Amino acid sequence: MGIDDKVKNAAQEAKGKVKEGVGKLTDNEKLEAEGKLDQAGANVKQAGEDVKDAFKK
Repeated sequence: MGIDDKVKNAAQEAKGKVKEGVGKLTDNEKLEAEGKLDQAGANVKQAGEDVKDAFKK
């Protein structure tokens, strides 16, 4: 996996954590859910990249 993919996944996960935190603070369930969804998406992408890396070795 390229470093740029790792950075993009980390940025998406961080964005999701911020959204989730803001959603909790403002009692905005929709924003909190969006944050969790962003984090899950980043984790799925990361897992896919890890699998690709495993097959490259």
